Amino acid sequence: MRHWLKTLFILPALAVLLTACGDEAPKELPPERTLTILAGSELKDVEPLLPKLEAETGIRLKFEYSGTLDGVERLQAGEAFDAAWFSHAKYLMLDPTTRAKVKASEKIMLSPVVLGVKESRFKALGWDKKAELTWKDIAQAAASGQFNFAMTNPTSSNTGFSALMGVAAAFAGKADALTEQDVAQLDLTGLFKGQKLTAGSSGWLAERYLAEADRLDGMINYESVLLGLNVGTSGAGNSNVAPLKDKLHLVYPRDGIVTADYPLLLLNDAKRAAYDKVVAWLKSAETQQALMRDTRRRPVNPSVASAQGLFPDALLSELPFPNRIEVVNKLLFSYLNDQRRPAHAFFVLDISGSMEGERLQGLRAALTSLAGGDTSLTGRFARFQNRERISLIPFSSGVEQDLLLAADMGKSGPENDKTLNQIRTYAGQLGVRGGTALYDAVAEAYRQAALAMKNDPQRYYTIVAMTDGESNTGMTLAEFKRFYASLPPDVRQVRVFTVLFGDSDPAEMKTLAELTGGHMFDSRKTSLSRMFKSIRGYQ
Repeated sequence: MRHWLKTLFILPALAVLLTACGDEAPKELPPERTLTILAGSELKDVEPLLPKLEAETGIRLKFEYSGTLDGVERLQAGEAFDAAWFSHAKYLMLDPTTRAKVKASEKIMLSPVVLGVKESRFKALGWDKKAELTWKDIAQAAASGQFNFAMTNPTSSNTGFSALMGVAAAFAGKADALTEQDVAQLDLTGLFKGQKLTAGSSGWLAERYLAEADRLDGMINYESVLLGLNVGTSGAGNSNVAPLKDKLHLVYPRDGIVTADYPLLLLNDAKRAAYDKVVAWLKSAETQQALMRDTRRRPVNPSVASAQGLFPDALLSELPFPNRIEVVNKLLFSYLNDQRRPAHAFFVLDISGSMEGERLQGLRAALTSLAGGDTSLTGRFARFQNRERISLIPFSSGVEQDLLLAADMGKSGPENDKTLNQIRTYAGQLGVRGGTALYDAVAEAYRQAALAMKNDPQRYYTIVAMTDGESNTGMTLAEFKRFYASLPPDVRQVRVFTVLFGDSDPAEMKTLAELTGGHMFDSRKTSLSRMFKSIRGYQ
């Protein structure tokens, strides 16, 4: 099964080729006929419609993809875009700096963030006998160990963000917006005890659910994604995988949900004429029907009826969203520090001779950033958090046992600050030497993870492996595969997230990540610090 999400990248490329009609590249358009858009990655499935949009309106859209919080940060920093398009704009509109940049806003389509539960598990839990379910029913099953699920990290992905806002409002039981006092009193630990898989994007989460459905009971994601998994389609309605054998029953909790409304935001008032044309085209009956058919999102145009049988017949109870950014931030930090399962992350770090100079400086900067050195919006959420355990495993010709550091983040306060300072000091003292024994070091990380899991099985364990070159000493990839196959099943569930850096071998780094159910991050065109921050969404 080579994953269905690849079509999201293949289709846009095909569309460009067809539009070009044999030309080497699309013809340049006057600036007034081009809109640059900072967009959420979930909008990639809209790209196949763009050639038709350009042909009928004369306007070309150029997407640059970003996470929502990262997008807010980029707009705060003054990056220039004509428009922004995310699954929702609630955080962006609460921030006074970015709110002032918005000249117009139009909702384009709808997709509630809901829970998909395997039909077999839905019946086994007796939920088919209930007229309606609440988030508290779901939390009770998760807390007792009867139900587990996958959900994205709320600080990295809109589905996790929307789910957290909805669950918090439901648990608070208030008809109006949450306050900071409400957040301080929340206890969502029972629900998140059942979160067995996290991710930095809703697409990767769905991909891993397909690969690991045997050990997962369900998933929180966009309604559109869950419906697509049930019928084996993605992107522009293409069949790329077999429909799920144990289909997902979509649950719309009675106490409410948060719906993504995909607003297109105008940022450059000089492009208002082009923006108005694009909005009119997107909200036309024909396009709304195409979006509903191809992306399984609900129409906002009231003249367009929902396709018969496409959406479950469920009443959508929309929950109030916090009306102050301080409340949202407090809730996000509460999730990271208090509500979710505590994590233990192993960082396998190349300090071989080839890391001398700028590469070593990049590694030091990345670790310093995660240890509180980055005070930006995304940096504060990506840093090492309370209750988290961090192991740094440097390697060269072998594992540098004498430099092994295991830092335990306690509650916030002097002890926490002391640990962060210890990590920053450690990063600044890293030196280089010897060759590159990558697989020896990753194997050592697995051995340590196995021991840690015996003592604390409730933590969420991950491994990050970075190297700037090919592994040239110690265990080979083939030998590592045999080692990995010999590990106990629960230890094999620990994922390796690889960082492609310098002259490392892309094929081997990708193989290592995919073998373990992880993901490869390409740091060759951006900073190592930025990649490490992205990886934090998966830990």
